[in-house]
Amino acid sequence: MAALALLALALFAGSASSAPQIGRIVGGSPTTIDKYPSVVQVEFQEVFTGTWSQSCAANILTTRYVLSTAYCFFGIHYEPERRRIRAGTTIRNTGGVIRYVVVAYNHPTYSISPKDGDISVVLLNEPLVYSPVIQQATILAQGATIPDNMPVVHVGWGATEFGGSSSSILLDTTIFTVNRELCRQRYATHPIGWVVTENMICAGILDVGGKDSCVGDAGGPMYYGNILVGIISWGEGCAGPYYPGVSTRIASYTDWIVSVAI
Repeated sequence: MAALALLALALFAGSASSAPQIGRIVGGSPTTIDKYPSVVQVEFQEVFTGTWSQSCAANILTTRYVLSTAYCFFGIHYEPERRRIRAGTTIRNTGGVIRYVVVAYNHPTYSISPKDGDISVVLLNEPLVYSPVIQQATILAQGATIPDNMPVVHVGWGATEFGGSSSSILLDTTIFTVNRELCRQRYATHPIGWVVTENMICAGILDVGGKDSCVGDAGGPMYYGNILVGIISWGEGCAGPYYPGVSTRIASYTDWIVSVAI
């Protein structure tokens, strides 16, 4: 009940605010986990070697649940016992505390194309213990919107350039929300014809580029102020000027998140 009460408080706080390359941080600056204590690493276990390594990210909902993308918990290679989270550390694959995944509840509408419903509520095997570096995220209420051209922040341990290596430390970068219709029109010109829906938020430095999430950042946060408004999902390349990055719009799924994480 305590975890549920905390989640409810977070949701009310979100309500008061009016506010492809899969997974993709470029143009970022080093930061520390105490500034973003709700973000955690998602580690995969390699099937043949048994080695664990960060490949996605997630966000703390309660002591027992985290929020990520369905992409990170889907497909023929997904097995719960080969996923775990690492919380409370700035360094990739090192330090903090580890919890294993019991089950991931992917949104029932999720499909690889058009990538709608790319969101997952993940149950952990043991509760996290809150501390200055492990904290619950505040999420938006159902249906809340973020205006165009507003600053938002991505955080993660992903690649610092397209085709590059993951960062060894946590990075953050500030970009700006992009009008969804404009974003939709641009992706409609892509040879693959990716679809941007009302359940997505586009963001970047439009017609300039240079800042974005990148490979390994999927499931990580998009913050508007101190509120979690999106989950890094997909995009064309990393930090290009023409195609913005695309995140799952949390406010499209808040009621569903609450129905699962109780």
